[in-house]
Amino acid sequence: MLKNKLDALWYTRCGVPTAIGIAAHLGWLEKAFAQDGIAIRSIRDSDDPRVRESHFDHHLRHSVRQGGSSPAIWARAQGRDTRVIGLIWTDEAQQILTLPSTKIRSVKDLKGRRLALPKRNDDRFPRLDVRGASALRGFLAALSTEGLTERDVEFVQLTRSDPQSFRAEDRGASFGYSFGDEALALLNGQVDAIFVKDARGKAVEAFLNAVEVIDVGSHPDPAVRVNYGVPRPLSVDGALLESYPEVAERLLSVVIEAGAWASRNPRETRSIVAEEVRTPEHFVDLAYPELHRNLHTDLRDDWIIHFEAYKDFLFKWGFLAQDFDVRAWIDPGPLSAWKARQGTGSKYRAVAEAD
Repeated sequence: MLKNKLDALWYTRCGVPTAIGIAAHLGWLEKAFAQDGIAIRSIRDSDDPRVRESHFDHHLRHSVRQGGSSPAIWARAQGRDTRVIGLIWTDEAQQILTLPSTKIRSVKDLKGRRLALPKRNDDRFPRLDVRGASALRGFLAALSTEGLTERDVEFVQLTRSDPQSFRAEDRGASFGYSFGDEALALLNGQVDAIFVKDARGKAVEAFLNAVEVIDVGSHPDPAVRVNYGVPRPLSVDGALLESYPEVAERLLSVVIEAGAWASRNPRETRSIVAEEVRTPEHFVDLAYPELHRNLHTDLRDDWIIHFEAYKDFLFKWGFLAQDFDVRAWIDPGPLSAWKARQGTGSKYRAVAEAD
């Protein structure tokens, strides 16, 4: 039992594959904390728009988030008191797409061409432009494979004053990240190529009958694959870690166990993820190679190096108000505690074994 009473634990995850999403789907979060009377509340399913905005700015006390890295990094750069207690590396499709009529068939052919760069304006979240940052990173990574840079192409901004926060119809969905603006710009000839990612990108490829110029997500060099979703952090607010460290440790244990469950249950994992991202399982298979084997949460040093590199990219290109030390942001305490319990009969492992 907890020394101090905690009424509720808030959690959120992006519309992407996450171990916490699987744990929530399986009911493990509620089960793990029921003995202490801690209610598990979903940020993205809340009726309160201010609560839902915590998915981006992490303002709720006693909350946890596992998902794309840009909002977590942005919130920390804004001064939000959070800690990263784990990372997850799940490779995904990151495609540059074009239409057959452009005659673009390779990265070299992108030289001198117009590339779509989505831009979102929202005064509540200054500089936080998840899609713009992801597209820019994807394009620059692709260009680098042929020795090209941003000076060799023309970026065409697709601007929309669309709030980053959840709309009511976004709850439980993929939050508008469907690449509709990019697809339309490609179809009407405004641009020559677009960047898309994950299962939704695969769906766009099929819908447009598009030509894949390159899939950055399958490049052999992990440094090239780094983007918004690779790697993804598991972050908690400082108040939770300071006042309820045992809750943070238990949460991390459940998330790790969910990743282990996924490795043993590939079909069920694919089904859960398809529901999470609101995309048919066929496109999940195409977008996430060996998905069930790549939902493990850890703090590997090479992952941290790549995570820091993405933060550096965001700061260099103006997506962050200020720089900060990624390694100082990471707290290995909960993971160290979990590892110390291994082989001693962790009481939290029973949550997984019961299912």
